[in-house]
Formats: sequence, C-alpha cells, structure tokens
Amino acid sequence: MNRVLRTATVGALLLSPVLLTSCSAGQIAQTATQDRDIRGGQADVGDIHLRTASTAYPTDGLFEAGDDARLLVAIANSGPTDDVLTDVSGPGFESVEIVDPEADPSATEPTTALTIPAGGNVYVGDGGPSVTLVGLTEDVTPGRSLEVTMTFENAGEVTLPVLVGTPSLDLPRGEEFDFHGEE
Repeated sequence: MNRVLRTATVGALLLSPVLLTSCSAGQIAQTATQDRDIRGGQADVGDIHLRTASTAYPTDGLFEAGDDARLLVAIANSGPTDDVLTDVSGPGFESVEIVDPEADPSATEPTTALTIPAGGNVYVGDGGPSVTLVGLTEDVTPGRSLEVTMTFENAGEVTLPVLVGTPSLDLPRGEEFDFHGEE
C-alpha cells in the first residue's frame, strides 16, 4: 500500500507541470489574437501599414468643438511602387489640411496628396509632412478616439481609430481632493 501511494504521488508530481502548462497552449489562445493599442491606432491596407495613429496632446487637455488637431502617424509602404495618400476624412472633423515640405521645400500651403515611397516610411507630424484635422465637431479629451478614413491611390481605403494624444511629460497636479469631506 505504501509503495502504491508513493508511486501515485510521484506520478502526479511528474505530470502536473505538463497538465498546467497545456492550459493556455494551442491555436485559439486568447492572447494569440489580441493587439495592444497603447500608443495609437493601427491598420493595414494593401502594402500600406499605419502605426501609432494619434493626435498631438491638446494644449489645455481638451480639444473643443471647432479646434484643429494635428495628426501623428507612421506610414510604411512595403510595396514595390510609390503610393499616394489622396484623402483623409471622418465624421469627427470638417476637413483636413495636408502640408508636405519634402514635395516642395517652400510649401507652407496645404496640398491634397502625400507620397509614400516604395519600401519607405513617412512620419506624419514629426518635423516632416503634416496632416491637420480641421474643425472638430465635438469636444474630445485624451483617452477618446476619432474615426479617420485614409484613402490611398493604389492600396485603397482604410478606417482606423486615432487616439487623442496624451502629454509627453508629467503635468503638474491640481489641488488634492478630500474624499472624507473634512474642512
């Protein structure tokens, strides 16, 4: 009896790691299909890959209706030919202004297109080309998103969430709140 109990215990101890580790393995594990959206929206259409789509942080912590928001997004073209961003639209803003100083170094006026070179990247809003969402239709704060549709000449159309930016540095805190109601 003692020998049977000892054999059963050793067998259980040897098999328990195998049984415990197999719980989350497989083709349909929950973590296999999740994308973390920490830094901004992302989408793919054809050979175009959009990453970290967000707006700049609103100066006062709030974009009010009617304000403009600068778009920040990395656009990669993995295809063999150049593609052109021909339109940016969405229900949360009235129009868009695109400025591409690389197409014309003296360009300060809006244009209607932005070239994404074959096998290259374009970082919109980071010292190069800029896209401004003009005339927001409602108040938006950090933590919310705007639905933006981008149309490319070759790749087609894609809609993605553009997160309202968070501050890039620590902001001073306001007066602390007294949860106990003491004065």
